[in-house]
Amino acid sequence: MIEVEVKVRAEHARIRSLLEKLGAEKGKSEKQSDIYFAAPYRDFAKTDEALRIRSLDGKSVLTYKGPKLDAVSKTRKEVETFVEAGPTTQILHALGFAEAGTVQKTREVFRLEELSVCLDTVEGLGEFLEVEILAGEESKLEASRAKLFEFLKRIGLGKAESIRTSYLEMLLEKEAL
Repeated sequence: MIEVEVKVRAEHARIRSLLEKLGAEKGKSEKQSDIYFAAPYRDFAKTDEALRIRSLDGKSVLTYKGPKLDAVSKTRKEVETFVEAGPTTQILHALGFAEAGTVQKTREVFRLEELSVCLDTVEGLGEFLEVEILAGEESKLEASRAKLFEFLKRIGLGKAESIRTSYLEMLLEKEAL
C-alpha cells in the first residue's frame, strides 16, 4: 500500500470547526503509543525507513515504512500487520533491534470523502494536522498528492509548510538541543 500524507502544524479548534462545516465524519479519538526500532544492520535515519509497533485500544500493529517517494510530502510504501506487542518486541530485541524512541499522541480521526484527516496532539511537540489518502499504485501519486494540497488550501492552510520529518525525529531533535 502506498500512503500519501501531508503533515502541517495546525490549531485544532479552528480545524475541527471547519471539518464540521465541510461535513466530515468524525471517527474516534485514540491514544497511540508508538515504539520505534533501530536496525542492527543499517541506519534507518540514513535510509529514510521506519519500523514501529503502534499500540492502541489493546491492539498492536507492526509497521514498516519505506523511504519517502517525493520531496514535498511523506508519501511512502507501508506494510502493516497485527501483532502482540510484548512478544514482537522480544523477537526484535533477540534479532538485535534496539528501541530508538517512543512517541505518545492523541489522535482524532475524521473522514472527508476519500481523505483521512487526523488531528494529532503529540506529547512534547504540540498540535498537528495529518491528511492522508491511499494511492494504491505509483501512477496515482501525483493526483493523490494534489488532492491533499487542494484540501489544505480549502481549509486555509495552503501556505503552511509541509513537515516531512517524523514525530520521532522531531522529538529527538528537540532532545538534542
